[in-house]
Amino acid sequence: MKKAVYFFALISIFACQKEITLDLNSASPQVVIEAEVQDQTEVQTVKISQTVNFSNPNSFPKISGAEVSIADNAGNSEKLGEVSAGIYQTRKMKGVENRTYYLTIKIGSQTYTSECTMPSSVNFTGINLIKRNIGFGNTPKDAYRPIPQFVDPANAQNQYRFVQYRNDEKDENIIVRNDNIANGLPNQQPLFSNDFDIVKGDSLRVEMHCIDKKVYDYFFALNQSAGRGPGGGTTPSNPVSNISGGALGYFSAYTVRTRGIRVK
Repeated sequence: MKKAVYFFALISIFACQKEITLDLNSASPQVVIEAEVQDQTEVQTVKISQTVNFSNPNSFPKISGAEVSIADNAGNSEKLGEVSAGIYQTRKMKGVENRTYYLTIKIGSQTYTSECTMPSSVNFTGINLIKRNIGFGNTPKDAYRPIPQFVDPANAQNQYRFVQYRNDEKDENIIVRNDNIANGLPNQQPLFSNDFDIVKGDSLRVEMHCIDKKVYDYFFALNQSAGRGPGGGTTPSNPVSNISGGALGYFSAYTVRTRGIRVK
């Protein structure tokens, strides 16, 4: 029996008094691209890897030797250098709000392209904390949830991604928001994250990324496929990529604003 796994797919089979045999045919490897441009650094990074068969170790091989370039609608362009296997970086390209960026990747005879416009930044003023009060599983009762302090602009559609660090340890959960309900209002929604407890004595740092609609849709779908959405998520599937050419992954141009707090 041949078995295959797709990049984000997770299959669970429940049977009652019946044996079920799965015929999972092997699939051609697919290119996985994670490309980002942000406004707080001149070093932008593109990661390129490849999916593997289900029977292989859960480690995606890196793709070396690709031709990678990023340009913008202001006439700037830079070819990225490969700094380590599958990791490509610019030397001097700082992201600018409201500028459109174009990604081009050539791997052998195949070309992958994408474009993304960096949204305007939103003022991130601080972090408030609320107690959870009720503990679930191994979560202590005195754990806290952070509430990012910002006012959503009323004159635009806004999407956000939040990345938090506890004592410099990154939370790997995906947290994205939009302003469909709270357009133009101060944020009052805490960050919910599984297995990432914040307690007294911890140092917390939160990054707020302003992202475009397609990137928001990608991360929202990825979160749902991982079973972290409302009601336990949806049927697993690969999120729709904003990269043409058949690759998995995403290209995001985003602003970053960061605030920190120590829990007392």
